[in-house]
Amino acid sequence: MKLILASVVVLASASAAYAQPTPFGRLSSELLDVVPPSARVTGAPGSMAVRQAACRSSSPAADVRRRIVDIAVQEWAFFGFSVVDQTRIEERRPPAPPYRRRFRWLSPEESARVADSIAGYWAVTPDGRWILDRQNEAWNGPSGVAARWRYPWSAAFISWVMCEAGLGSPDRFERAVAHHAYIDQAIRARDHRDRPSAFEAFDIGEAPVRPGDLLCSARRPAYRSIADRRRQMGEGARTHCDIVVKLHDDAESGAERRILAIGGNVRGSVGLKILPSVRTPGGNLHPRSQPGGPGARTMFAHLQLRAVGIETDALDRTPTMKALACGPGLQLPAVLAAARVVAGWLDADRC
Repeated sequence: MKLILASVVVLASASAAYAQPTPFGRLSSELLDVVPPSARVTGAPGSMAVRQAACRSSSPAADVRRRIVDIAVQEWAFFGFSVVDQTRIEERRPPAPPYRRRFRWLSPEESARVADSIAGYWAVTPDGRWILDRQNEAWNGPSGVAARWRYPWSAAFISWVMCEAGLGSPDRFERAVAHHAYIDQAIRARDHRDRPSAFEAFDIGEAPVRPGDLLCSARRPAYRSIADRRRQMGEGARTHCDIVVKLHDDAESGAERRILAIGGNVRGSVGLKILPSVRTPGGNLHPRSQPGGPGARTMFAHLQLRAVGIETDALDRTPTMKALACGPGLQLPAVLAAARVVAGWLDADRC
């Protein structure tokens, strides 16, 4: 397989602490046709400005699901393969391995490396320009480029992925600086099936979860169902959504049921969460409710993409994972093997 990388590949062993990334350069457009988010902005931190906000042309529904997964996985790799394993309850377990220990925010060097990428996510949102202006003020302050982003950017990340995946039309996906905007859009699509929205909202466990779908949680208010949110449609809420990229549902083999999902601003990075999951008798695989606590989020919504499903191990089949498997001299970062993100790795016949 011919590998043409858009930037240098850095694949040192990831056996050190969680906060030390092992970034993988974005693929060339020949391998994955995506405009890097950094290409949407111009200038250095402190004087950065939006260059391009328009999305790519609409993609057929049959292609969108795979593009969503492929794009999310590439960004996760670029940010260093961060893994947050939520299947473990730390206080009931022995000391956690390094990749599960308490995180640190990005180093100044890493903040500088990814600054234009995060700015590029903001660029596709309606409020991206003024948010970037405010961030320039922060960058011009005493912390310089190491200053944390003034506004959470997880919804901007989701908006950019959908923009690049071919859901650029607002009636298909409402790009926004807050998740509740497109959650509400998916709820309205559930209530009015003739709406062109790409996603439709379900309660957790109500519908089959597939790679490319979104799983959403809430902190304030702590919604527990779509009905809870429906009563507050249009109001602000602290919500967060992640993109499903893989499902582990082989309980008969003794494996733990898990759902793997990628989100933005997960501990300051683009990170992959391992969600403990269950399948009720005769029901659908879905995230298991977890013990609450101060600041805890409750999973309350599954936004199902209105498109045919793809393989449950879609993460393994992405161009990024194939590049890692097939590129001469490349290897799987140790953090992924330790967390069993890619079971059995990839067979040579996939190259």
